[in-house]
Amino acid sequence: MKSFSIIITFLFSSWLSFAQQPEATPVIPVDESTKLITYKEVVQEKGTRDELYNRGIEWINAFFKNPVDVTRTRDKDNGLIKGIARFKLFYADKDGFKRETGMCEYEFTLEFKEGRYRVIFTNFILKEVSRRPIERWLNKLDPAYNPQWDDYLKQVDTYVKETTANLKKAMQPPVKKDDSW
Repeated sequence: MKSFSIIITFLFSSWLSFAQQPEATPVIPVDESTKLITYKEVVQEKGTRDELYNRGIEWINAFFKNPVDVTRTRDKDNGLIKGIARFKLFYADKDGFKRETGMCEYEFTLEFKEGRYRVIFTNFILKEVSRRPIERWLNKLDPAYNPQWDDYLKQVDTYVKETTANLKKAMQPPVKKDDSW
């Protein structure tokens, strides 16, 4: 009976240590030519270039608190929207409380063509006293490496993926309501 309880204790402690393992750092896409962290995706969607452009503007107006300030280029004739936005990054202090570490600024581009659009997120910068490109966080051999950087990269990756999912939902054609009753 004693050996059974030792085995159960061992299995439980092994499971507990496994369950507490930190999440792996996501694969962060880096553009080969610019060496910048860059998320790109082409999405097939029904609609003309102008319809997709209008849906993109509607999404920007709904998603960002100050859409006029965020967008830098609104070119309907060429199906192009460019902007600069930012979001907050957080860290967990020694007591486990969530604290703001700074603002991460990024550039986004939406390009529209018949039946498809492309979304690009790039040029991520941590806004501090000076502006620091976040590509530094990818280098674990950096003498100033901080394990917290992995968590920041996860936050960036999560933010971009959630924002892209939100955009995809907004870019779907509107549902036509049947008013014939």
